[in-house]
Formats: sequence, C-alpha cells, structure tokens
Amino acid sequence: MLAAGEASGDLHGAALCRALRAEAPGYRLYGMGGARMADAGMDLLVDVTAAAVAGGTEALNRIPVFYRAYRRLRRALDGARRPRVLVVIDSPEFNLRLARAARRAGVPVVYFIPPQVWVWRSWRVKTIRRVVSLVLAVFPFETALYRRAGVPVEFVGHPLLDALAGAPDRAAARRQLGLDDRALVIGLLPGSRREEVERVLPAMREGVTTIGAARREARFVLALAPTVELTAVERRLGAGGPVAIAHDRTHAVMRAADLLLVASGTATLEAALLGTPMVVCYRVSRLTELMVRSLMRVPWISLPNLTLGRAVVPELTQEAATGERLGREALRLLDTPGALDTQRAAFSELQGQLGAPGVGARAARLVLSEAGVVS
Repeated sequence: MLAAGEASGDLHGAALCRALRAEAPGYRLYGMGGARMADAGMDLLVDVTAAAVAGGTEALNRIPVFYRAYRRLRRALDGARRPRVLVVIDSPEFNLRLARAARRAGVPVVYFIPPQVWVWRSWRVKTIRRVVSLVLAVFPFETALYRRAGVPVEFVGHPLLDALAGAPDRAAARRQLGLDDRALVIGLLPGSRREEVERVLPAMREGVTTIGAARREARFVLALAPTVELTAVERRLGAGGPVAIAHDRTHAVMRAADLLLVASGTATLEAALLGTPMVVCYRVSRLTELMVRSLMRVPWISLPNLTLGRAVVPELTQEAATGERLGREALRLLDTPGALDTQRAAFSELQGQLGAPGVGARAARLVLSEAGVVS
C-alpha cells in the first residue's frame, strides 16, 4: 500500500510505483494518490490530491475529506488481505497517523520523503522512531539526523532527479510554448493547491504589471498545475491580460523562463535543479503564520535556501509578498549585472548534494526488502 496526499507526492509516488512494478510485477499496488500514481499502475482507493492545502488553519474545512480517506485506508490495513508494507510519501499530518495504524496492525512502514524535521517540528522524529520501520532520506544530511535519533534510514537521493530527466532544454521548451528564443520570458508558478493560488496569484498579477511597465518586451507564461482549476486562475488574472497559461507544462515553463515568480514549495527545488533563477513568494493565514513562526528552526522557507543553508534566492512572505515588491525584486535581478548568474552558480551546487538519478529503483528495492519480497 502507498499513500500520497498532494500533487508532488503523487509525482514522486508514480516514479516509485513504476519502479516497484518493474522490480516485482506480480504484486498489487494500491492506496491513496492521484492521477499519476494511477497511470503508473496503482489501484486508487482514495484521491485527496485536489483537497491538499497549505498551512494549518487552512486545513480545517478539509478535515471530513481526510477523515474519510483515513477510514478507508484503515479498513484496508485491518482487512484479511492487509498489505505487506505501507509506503507513506510526504504529507506528515496525515501519514504519521496512518503509520501509527499500520504499526498497530503489524504492517511495516517505509517513509519516502520524510518530514523536514530539520526545519520545524523537530519532535516528530520521536514519533517516526516509534512507528516507522525505515526512512528513505532524500537529502544526504538527513541520514545523520535520523541515525542520531535511532531511526533506521537509507539515503536514496531526491526523486526530482528522476522526474526532471525528461525535461526539455531551453530551445525545445520555448518551441513547445510558442516563444521566440530571443524574448525575455518571465514564468509564473502560483502553486499546486487552490489556497496557494488564491493567496499569491493576485500579487503575481500585480508584479507582472510592474515588470511589464519597465520591460515592455517581456513575455509572461503561467504553469497551470493539474490539481488547480483553470477558472480559479482565470478569475485572478483577469480577462485579456498579458499572461499566457500553459497546461501541464511546468518543466517547459521553468526551462523557457529567464526568471520565475514562484510559490514556495517543491517547484522551487525543481527550478533550481533546472538552473532557472527565481523570486519566491508565499502567503498563509495570519494564524498559520504565528503557528509556523513559533516552530521554525531556520530563517528561510524555500528549498534552495534550506538545502544550501544560505539565502540564495529572495523570499517575500506575508505582508512583504505584494505585487509591487515582487515586481521590484524581479526587476532588480534582471537589471543587476551578474545577479541571475549568481543564482545559477549556487544552483549548480545542488546537483552534487541530492544524489544521482535512479532514485525510484533504489527506493523500490529497499521497499521490497522491508516487505520481505525478493525481486
């Protein structure tokens, strides 16, 4: 059984599903995920990817959806044909509860893409030690952290290394999007959750106005995530605006862009690995902000800054994440000689820190070993 609760987890879970089917084709894969995991051969019992939210208080109105999903998976864990292993992927609020239930049912638990306890909520490592049989670490420094805490752990590398293998180069990406190779292209990535889009896209739209006034030759392209409805984006962009919308072409937008305006999340690490400079922005409710600030252990929110341990990309959050500030920061990067190259040079360091391609296959072999399956 596998459990992924949001778009990025569905993406990485799909790679793992494909690898599991290749290693052990006779075994059934089932559980919670999205369209990508289903396409990769998993039988979907539950799909909550469209219900995923950002922040703590924002999740309150989705509790019934997640509770029904939990009940459905619990029944599968307790049934006569319970799984040989449960693989939980990210989404710690949901998946740690499911892991407890699996442990009580005698099902070993593998955590793929574990919680970022090095960023916040460090006490979760105690829960992980109690209920998780094996952590598959995606950052090399996580290995020492979990070992010190007494948690079995193996470093497999970051699954984005596999996911980005098929990304187009700059020229091909611009052809796909109908963009001139000489154009100044600004990409917009407002997130994969509806709440993210509602909170950050208005500021991005105003930022586009600011950038467009100073750089009239600029072209703007928004990457629409498959979990976000087109109408939700169109309402916030307005009719007849300068922003083109690209459906399910996130990597093409990242490659084609000279600069990205991007909501904090997995997309920031994807863009960094593809070498595209960015300005990161994010907004959550005031209550969630207060809660997060009290728990954070580091001064950054974006994965490039967190992974490199320094401020490489500018971050605009909460009241600072205005359209004016976003546009001004983008223009500063575009107008300052060497500013974009400085980001690109820092991004090149990430390549050596996140392992090597073949993450899905390495993770699959460890999962099968934990399940007692010989591939």
